[in-house]
Amino acid sequence: MNLTKLTTEQRNTNTMNLDKMTTIDILKTINKEDKQVAEAVENVLPAINKAVEEIFKALSNGARLFYVGAGTSGRLAVLDASECPPTFLTPPEMVQPVMAGGMGAFLQAVEGAEDDELQGEADLKEKKFTNQDVVIGITASGRTPYPIGALKYAQSIGAYTISISSNKESVISTYADCPIEVVVGPEILTGSTRMKAGTAHKMILNMISTTVMVKMGKVYENLMVDLNASNYKLKERAKHTVMEVTNVTYSEAEATLEETNYQVKPAIIMIQAKVDFQRASAALKNSRGYVREAITYLS
Repeated sequence: MNLTKLTTEQRNTNTMNLDKMTTIDILKTINKEDKQVAEAVENVLPAINKAVEEIFKALSNGARLFYVGAGTSGRLAVLDASECPPTFLTPPEMVQPVMAGGMGAFLQAVEGAEDDELQGEADLKEKKFTNQDVVIGITASGRTPYPIGALKYAQSIGAYTISISSNKESVISTYADCPIEVVVGPEILTGSTRMKAGTAHKMILNMISTTVMVKMGKVYENLMVDLNASNYKLKERAKHTVMEVTNVTYSEAEATLEETNYQVKPAIIMIQAKVDFQRASAALKNSRGYVREAITYLS
């Protein structure tokens, strides 16, 4: 493949004199280019919507979601996946990153790892990936062998496949049931896809994981009600969340959360429905984890 024909490898005519610009002019130029990213993401919302619906269906049935990428794409995968357990109290295995070169490549690049298509397949197999799971292959160029190998394998066993790239008619799209081609144009710094392409991909991953978790009942109103209150800051956030929803005092919120071992969902239900922890927990189980439905059930 002639890489110079890829949009992500072309020179940006707005930044040809980047090395001559003043500091503020460089910053203004980067900021101006970055403004195009949100618009590019907006253009692919129908594809993101399709991806979310499929992932939600899979996770609701006990399946798993895998992000596969190399370099910047792999690091973005690790970032988004690692935020799911503390933010949404998901089990670590529900959303998993698979990175070319292994997790050590997050901090130190493993040269050539991205070029091994068979390793992409092997790493997915090592995770005991099944046809019930979903995989997202992430690559700015759209031609990186590692995530392509993972998607090829996933498709061969009948699993649902999604791709995120930043070039039209990307190679990886061929192996995706749901291709997301978010074209942000040439980078400010030629070929440095950690910039606009990386920003677009991070936005999309944030949108996918957050929207799926909202649909799974991990959010009440616009509050994190399934957070893992594992430290002082998060315990305080849990108290203020309960206070915000129920209008109780700080001490009342704290006392209720002590009863629930700092589980926010049953604490809200206990106060709103005026029931004990046992009844709140039962209602939450019957409503499949949806707070609003549990409160209605008890009313």
